[in-house]
Amino acid sequence: MNKLFGTDGIRAEAGHFPLDDDSIYTLGKALIKLLQEEDFFPRVLVGKDPRNSSPKIERVMCRGIKDGGGDFISVGIIPTSAVSLLTKKHSFSAGIMISASHNPYQDNGIKIFSSQGTKISEAWEKILEDHIRKSREKVKGKKLNIIPDFHLSQEYAQFLKNRFRGTSFYPFKIVVDCSNGVSSFFAPEIFSDLGFYVIPIHCSPNGKNINAGCGSLYPQNLAQKVMDEKADLGIAYDGDADRALWVEENGRILNGDYTLYTLSHYMKEKKLLKSEYVVGTIMTNLGLEKALKKIGLKLSRTQVGDKYVREQMIRLGANLGGEQSGHTILSDECPTGDGLLTSIKMLEVMVSKESSLSTLVSDFKEHPQYSTNVRVKKRENFNLYPKIISTLNQINDSLGHSGRIIVRYSGTEPVARIMVEGTNQRQIKDQAESMAYVIAEHLGSKSSK
Repeated sequence: MNKLFGTDGIRAEAGHFPLDDDSIYTLGKALIKLLQEEDFFPRVLVGKDPRNSSPKIERVMCRGIKDGGGDFISVGIIPTSAVSLLTKKHSFSAGIMISASHNPYQDNGIKIFSSQGTKISEAWEKILEDHIRKSREKVKGKKLNIIPDFHLSQEYAQFLKNRFRGTSFYPFKIVVDCSNGVSSFFAPEIFSDLGFYVIPIHCSPNGKNINAGCGSLYPQNLAQKVMDEKADLGIAYDGDADRALWVEENGRILNGDYTLYTLSHYMKEKKLLKSEYVVGTIMTNLGLEKALKKIGLKLSRTQVGDKYVREQMIRLGANLGGEQSGHTILSDECPTGDGLLTSIKMLEVMVSKESSLSTLVSDFKEHPQYSTNVRVKKRENFNLYPKIISTLNQINDSLGHSGRIIVRYSGTEPVARIMVEGTNQRQIKDQAESMAYVIAEHLGSKSSK
């Protein structure tokens, strides 16, 4: 039986299990029951992204919270990380974000944060999941009229502005791709208030255009705009703005490994790092590991998922970690990854150094990587299929010590992800495609063939 909670909460097509009304209502009541059993006063902060399904999910969830004996405050449309931050700062017993992040508008999701602003434990996830599977209830009571507390969203915006600590100022021109998501309501104004010349694109949410051909999934469009405008930097967000990717002034797209490289150098120089470790994932480029070693730092890898990065950071006492996808955690500032915060810190480096991003990352040499995906019918153990394992072993053997292959399931979609890293771009592409073919042959859904 597939788990309802993936690496980033519950995610599904809106209106379908487990994002049907009965499941959402039951989840709201079950969360309050769990909080009470754990001796919390059940007071919950709720935020959402601008998908057309988000307001209804919020109403049904809050109905469940209220009927369960809890209290809630809505903060309206806001980044996921803001819910995390405000939950901890204002001593809420839990925080809820309604968003499917980078998924298309038809999908939605529910992310739940602890009182400390971190993702809830897998033990709590299991308790809540059991309630949904075993004791779903019909939605009761009248439709709620929810009025957001905009003071909290203004507080979050001011928090971001206060995080900019540039030692001098250089008037950079930046293009901001807001993915028609939550950053549309924050990024252009915040960066303009900080003194940057801002060109916003994909900044008009209509409920159905979130992530549609824009944002962090489609940075090529941003790259073209940066070149056309002769801008100094392009920033691409996903729908809930917890990740950020970059386009440097020459139009080159840079992922989250470049974020870790840039910030680790700067933070080490400023004596801001609390550990010799920077935390990445199994997908983090070997080139970053080598680059960190040159400046006396170590890369610690964990499984993909920002909550696993955060857990590893806590274990190692590290205050910088992140993923290639653009999630970056600056734990001294915020409990979770925040794309807007990361952007402000990257701009701080550029301003302080009076340097372009291309110059700042010029010494980082990536190893060639090739990634591809296969849609699957369900996430079955790869070890059950000898042909998959034999192909995986053959590729591993051929790569030797000069490369690696990673085969894993997505934590948010029915997708197998394959990444091969090596020294020859054509070879690793062929190897990744061969692996994908075998997985599709045994596990693929009709749409993947």
